[in-house]
Amino acid sequence: MSETRIPSGVAGLDQVLKGGFISESAYLVRGGPGTGKTTLGLQFLYDGASNGENTLFITLSEPESKIRGDGVKKGLDMDNINFLDLTPSSDFAGDDMSYNIFSSDEVENLPILQKISEKINAVNPNRILIDGITQLRFVSPDVYQFRKQIVSLIKLATGKGGTMLMLSEASNAVNDDDLQFMSDGVIDLEFSGEERGIRVVKFRGSDFQYGSHSFRLKGDGMIIFPKLDPRESVKDFTFETISSGIPELDELLGGGVEKGTTTLISGPTGVGKTTLGTQFLKEASGRGECSVIYTFEENQESLINRCEAINIPIRKMIEKEKLFIDKINPLDYTPDEFSYLVRNRVEGTGADIVMLDGISGYLVSFGADEGGDKKMLRHLHSLSAYLKNMGVTLILTNEVHNITGDLKVSEYGISHIADNIIFLRYLEIKGELRKAIGILKKRMGDFEKNLRELDITKYGLKVGTPLSKIQGMLTGNLEFVEDKIDHKDGDY
Repeated sequence: MSETRIPSGVAGLDQVLKGGFISESAYLVRGGPGTGKTTLGLQFLYDGASNGENTLFITLSEPESKIRGDGVKKGLDMDNINFLDLTPSSDFAGDDMSYNIFSSDEVENLPILQKISEKINAVNPNRILIDGITQLRFVSPDVYQFRKQIVSLIKLATGKGGTMLMLSEASNAVNDDDLQFMSDGVIDLEFSGEERGIRVVKFRGSDFQYGSHSFRLKGDGMIIFPKLDPRESVKDFTFETISSGIPELDELLGGGVEKGTTTLISGPTGVGKTTLGTQFLKEASGRGECSVIYTFEENQESLINRCEAINIPIRKMIEKEKLFIDKINPLDYTPDEFSYLVRNRVEGTGADIVMLDGISGYLVSFGADEGGDKKMLRHLHSLSAYLKNMGVTLILTNEVHNITGDLKVSEYGISHIADNIIFLRYLEIKGELRKAIGILKKRMGDFEKNLRELDITKYGLKVGTPLSKIQGMLTGNLEFVEDKIDHKDGDY
């Protein structure tokens, strides 16, 4: 008999849970103050109420009026959610002003548990949320009785066909290890001050996506950005070679680049990396294909004006929805969130080419702490593998610090990710600054070993004939030779 899955109501969480919560089970959601536990629980109940299910919110931490108000602010209709408010009344403080949440007779007679039982029996809920489950520990005479009562509560809720979430205020002062053991699943919410994360540490009876996943609390609730798992997305596509639209460049590349591969364009500042990348997008638009540029440094209007000036009609491509440009401020996105953004764009538009313009900017989203470049490598590897599985061609532009001198493809060790590596160089010839282009790597075929001159004109990119009479271009120590050396024939 197959299990029934219950949608969580939280965008992205069902993907982490590989389909949602398992019905007739009890889950513990843990986290410190402000991590989003109640928001997650509200969205869980709202999803059920919106689909005609009976729902019950049992609160021992915040009064019903406040919770309803918070739900309305998030745009959630709270009218169809049943409540049992077990928070202390306004006169909970005694004459000595001591903080006594529960009176002595409540501790002895446990009317709170009785009220919970009666409410569950009356509502017969499909979904139950208990906010402040650890408060029940204070009305139990000892640990054994507390655990016994929680087990009974879980049996009552799930035995009637309900799925229950219990919210626990995780802290050093309150230990909830026993609740974790008794639950069918445990979800931890974390907030470091800069980034929020959600982690499933237990999910009985099912697989789930491991690790910490980024999430945000927005005005309309919680949204989770699951880590990109390339294995989950595979699309059949026809293998083909993609032309740049420049015959001489295609000759360098042995015909072009292959669909579903990653191409790294490397070179110093201002040498033409972005321009070269957009040339491939221009040709794709002419074939009726769609492309996306994620720019981390240059704004959209600047990029449009610059490309229009060299005969790359980006504005028309945008108008025809053959090109989308997204300006990314890396400080506003976590790596998982950016991958989520790319995935939605690719699967929403059917994009054929994705271009990440500026690996240095992409690195900023990983923070300045030690190991940020290693984290970027892992995420970039996953993103590249996902796009490859989807048949999408990825173009990366990477700026190197050396203007001239010894050749360096990248400071971040990303060359192994690339199937193709195109490098651009500055040359000083007779006092004039010139540019050269060459191919360093092509995983899926042969390529031309010569370097050629690259010129960016108002008519577009121009790739010249092989620079056969110049050597030492990769080291910056240029030498001119009269004749091309043919090592195979042994003559000059």
